[in-house]
Amino acid sequence: MPTIRELVGSLNPAAFGRSGWRSGRYAWDTSETLHPRDARGAPLADGQDATVKRRTFLKESTLAAAGIATAGALRAAEPAQIEARRQDAGSILVDPKPLFGLSPYLYMQFMEPLGATDGSVEAAWDHLLDQWREDVVEITRELGPPMMRWGGIFSDFYRWREGVGPRDTRPSMLNLLWGGIESNQVGTGEFVDLCRRAGAEPLICINFESDGRKEYMKVKGSVRTADAKEATEWVAYCNDPGNADRKAHGNAAPLTVRHWQIGNETSYDKNGFDLETAARKTVEFARTMRAVDPTIQLIAWGDSGWAARMGEVAGEHVQYLAFHHMFNPDSPRQPVLRGELYRRDPDATWEQLMKAWQLNDAKLRSIRDNLGARNIPLALTECHFVIPGRDRGGVLASWAAGVSYARILNNHQRHGDVLKIATAADFCGTRWQNNAVIIPTPKGNNRAYLQPVARVMQLYRHHIGSHAIKVRALPDGLDVVASRRGDSVYLHVANIQRTRPVNTTIQIGSHVIRSGRVFEITAEPAVELSYLNSDDVMKTLEKPFAPDGVWEFPAASVSAVELEIAGNGTRA
Repeated sequence: MPTIRELVGSLNPAAFGRSGWRSGRYAWDTSETLHPRDARGAPLADGQDATVKRRTFLKESTLAAAGIATAGALRAAEPAQIEARRQDAGSILVDPKPLFGLSPYLYMQFMEPLGATDGSVEAAWDHLLDQWREDVVEITRELGPPMMRWGGIFSDFYRWREGVGPRDTRPSMLNLLWGGIESNQVGTGEFVDLCRRAGAEPLICINFESDGRKEYMKVKGSVRTADAKEATEWVAYCNDPGNADRKAHGNAAPLTVRHWQIGNETSYDKNGFDLETAARKTVEFARTMRAVDPTIQLIAWGDSGWAARMGEVAGEHVQYLAFHHMFNPDSPRQPVLRGELYRRDPDATWEQLMKAWQLNDAKLRSIRDNLGARNIPLALTECHFVIPGRDRGGVLASWAAGVSYARILNNHQRHGDVLKIATAADFCGTRWQNNAVIIPTPKGNNRAYLQPVARVMQLYRHHIGSHAIKVRALPDGLDVVASRRGDSVYLHVANIQRTRPVNTTIQIGSHVIRSGRVFEITAEPAVELSYLNSDDVMKTLEKPFAPDGVWEFPAASVSAVELEIAGNGTRA
C-alpha cells in the first residue's frame, strides 16, 4: 500500500497545495468536527479530489487524471467531534459560549457569463424589455445571497468599459473560454442593480493582466488584457462620488462596490504568472486601486501552495486570500455517481455523497496549513461538484446531493474562524446541475427555480447566528453545527442516514429553552428536481419545537433549528 505522503504528492497541486503536509497535527481548532487523520496528522480521504481548471473541463473525458486518492488506499471514517461523544441514542449537547465570529458572506453566489456552454447571464436577462427576468430577480431574492461575485476566468478577457453606457453602443464580445458571444447588455451597472435588488453585496473580479495567460491577451486584433490603470478606473467608476462617466450613464450616486478580487485561478496555468510575478503585480494593482478608494476590501489569489508567499509579499495590501474547490466526489476505482450510474444503486450513491465533505475538509486544511500563522482571512470564491456526465452530473438535481451539500456547508462553518467568504454553487444557468438557480428556456409558463444546493443554502442563510458555538455531543447519524446571536441559538442539522430518523433531545448548556422552531427540508433522496416538480418537492416546512426538547429528525433531512434560551449566559 502506498504511503499517505506518496498519495498526497501525486494529487493535483491546485487542490492540495505544493507545500505538502506538515508532519505534526494542526495547532488550530475548528471547534467542532475534525477530519480523520493518520499518525502524522495528514487528513484521510476516500474518493477523488479533482479540482480542475474550468477552462479545460469540456475537453476532459474524466476527472481522475487530475489526481486521485483511491478508496482502497485511504480508509475514511465517520468524522470525530472535538471533545464530543457520538452516541447511538442521546442528546445534542451544545456549549453556548461564543467561539468566533461568523462572516455574513458564507453563502455567496458566483455569476460568470458562460457563453454557449450554459445560458447563464444572457438567459437571466430579458433582451426585449432590457431588464433582468422578473422570475430570476424573484428567485434570487428568495435565495437571499449575502454577496454576489462577478467574474471567473471570463475576467481574463473582459474589458469593463464595453459593458457600460448606452446599450446600442456596447460592442459584443467573444467568450474565449466558454464559446459563443456575450452581448454586454449586462455590465457593471446591471450586475450591481441585481445585487441591490437581492440584498447582496457585489464582489467584482478584475482583469488581472489576463492572469498572464497569453491566449487571452489579444484575439482577432482585439486587445483583451487589462492593466492596473484599467482596474483603478473601474473602482473610480463604481465608487468615486464625482465620477463623470458614471453620471453620464445615468447613475448619479456611487455604485459602492467594496469587494474586489485580484487574480482568478492564477496558479492553475503553468503558462500564466508564476507566484513571484503574481505577488508583485498584486501589490501594484492593490496600491493603485486603494489610492482611489482606501476603503475597498481586496482579495488576492492564494491557492496551489501560494498562500504563504502571497501573504508575505502582499498581505499588508489585501484583506483576503482566495482559493477554489471544484471536485468530483466519486470513487475513481468504483464510480457510482457519473453519468446515470447514480440511479442504479441508491445505497451506494448515498454513501458516496455523504463522504464528499471530507474532500472539502482536506482542501480547507491544506490551505490553512500553507497559510501557517499568518492571520489572513480566506475566501472560497468558487466551490461545487463537477461530475462527469450530462450537465456536470444529473445526480446534483437529487435530494441526496442536497444533503451532501449540507455537510459541506456545515464544514464551511466549522472553518469559519478563518473562512470568511464561501460558496457551494455556480449562480444561475439553463442546464448545469451545479447551478444554484435553473432558468427554464424558453420561459413560457415556467419560472426559475432553486436547485437542491440552493435550497439548503437558503435555509442556512436565513437561520444562523453571529458567532459559532460548540457541539459537544450528538447522536450517531447526525451532522450538526451551532451558532448564536444573543439569546437565540441556531443548529444546522443533516440526518446522514438515508432511511432512518434520529430521535434526540437538545440541551443548550444549563439554559432553559423557552421556545423554538424547526425549519425542515426532507424528500426521498432519489427525487430529482426539474421545472415539472420544483414547486412541489424539497419545500421548507416550519414546525414548532417540542416544549420538552425532544425532537425527531426525519431520514435524509436537513433542518435549521432556531431556539430561544433563557438569559444569564455569555451573550454573543
